[in-house]
Amino acid sequence: MVLGNNIRDRFENFRRRRSQPRHLQQLQMDLLAESTLDPSYITLIVGSCIIATFGLLSNSTAVIIGAMIIAPLMLPIRGLAFGALEGNFTLFRKGVIAVVVGTLLAVAIAYILGMFVRLPSYGSEILARSEPTLLDLGIAVAAGGISGYAKAQPKISGSLAGTAIAVALMPPICVIGLGLSQGNWSLSLGATLLYLTNLLGITLSCMLTFLIAGYTSLSRAHKPLMWTLALTAVLLLPLGVSFARLVRQGQLEISLRRALLNRTVTFQRLQLLNSNTNWLTKPPEVRLSVRAKKAVTPRQVQLLEEFIEREMGQPFTLIFEVGQVEEIRSADPTP
Repeated sequence: MVLGNNIRDRFENFRRRRSQPRHLQQLQMDLLAESTLDPSYITLIVGSCIIATFGLLSNSTAVIIGAMIIAPLMLPIRGLAFGALEGNFTLFRKGVIAVVVGTLLAVAIAYILGMFVRLPSYGSEILARSEPTLLDLGIAVAAGGISGYAKAQPKISGSLAGTAIAVALMPPICVIGLGLSQGNWSLSLGATLLYLTNLLGITLSCMLTFLIAGYTSLSRAHKPLMWTLALTAVLLLPLGVSFARLVRQGQLEISLRRALLNRTVTFQRLQLLNSNTNWLTKPPEVRLSVRAKKAVTPRQVQLLEEFIEREMGQPFTLIFEVGQVEEIRSADPTP
C-alpha cells in the first residue's frame, strides 16, 4: 500500500512538472527543431536508406540493423504527434512534411538501387516485410510509447527512441521501392501496409504518452486521438486477416513436415536438415535441405507432391537441396 502511494505521488509530481509553461515551451522548441527539414535530416535519410537497401538485397540482418540505428524518421513523427495534440499547426505541418519527404526520398533511392542491382529474386529479409500482422502493430505501439517517454524524461537518452523506432520504419520503406523496381505490386503493397501500421501505431502511442505525462489536457487531445484511433482501426481488418493466415501457415508447415517424415517411404532414407516455405508463390514452394546416400529423382519428387496435395488439400512445390553422403573407411588390413 505504501509502495503504491509512493509511486502515485511520484507520478503526480512528474505530471505537475511537465504541465509547467517552461517545460511545455522547451518541449515544443525541441520537437520543432527535430521536425525541421534540413540538410542533416536529408543526409541521414539518404545514408540510412542506402545501407538498409543494400542490407535487404544482401539478406544481411547485421547491415539492416546498422541502418536502423541512424534512421531519423522517428523525430518528426514525435513532432507531428505533439503538434496534433496541442493544435500547434506549425509543428504538425513541419512534422508531416519531414515524414512525407523522407519517405518519398527513401522509396526513390531504393527503387533506383533495385533497378541497378536487378536481383532475380529477393531473400527472406525482404519477404518478411511484405505480410504485416497484428504483432507488428503491437511492436509499433510499444516502441512509440518508449519514444514518447524518452522525450518526456530527459534522463533517458534521446537516441534510444530513434534507435528503437527505426527498426520498424526504414526497412519497409526500402522494400516498397525494391518491389516497385521489380514490378512486384503485392510486395510493395504489403510493405506499404507495414509502414502505415508502424507509422500510425507509433503516432498513437506517442500521443497517449504525451497525454499521460501531462503535456496536454484530455479535452484538447480528444479529437486528434479519435482520428488517429479511427485510422489505426481501419488497419485492423487486413492485419487480422494476415495474422490468421500466419497462424494457418504455421500449422500447415508443421503438418507438412510430419507427413513427409512419418508417412513417406522416401524420407525413411533421407535426413532432413532444414525446411523453408515461400508462401508468396502460387503454389507455395517448400525448399527442403536433406542428406542422402542415393540421389533423389524427379519422379520421387512428383510422387511426394501428389501425396502432399492429397493430405493437405492444396498443392505445394517441393524443391530438394540434396547433400550426398559418402561412406569412406580405411582399407582392410592385409593378413
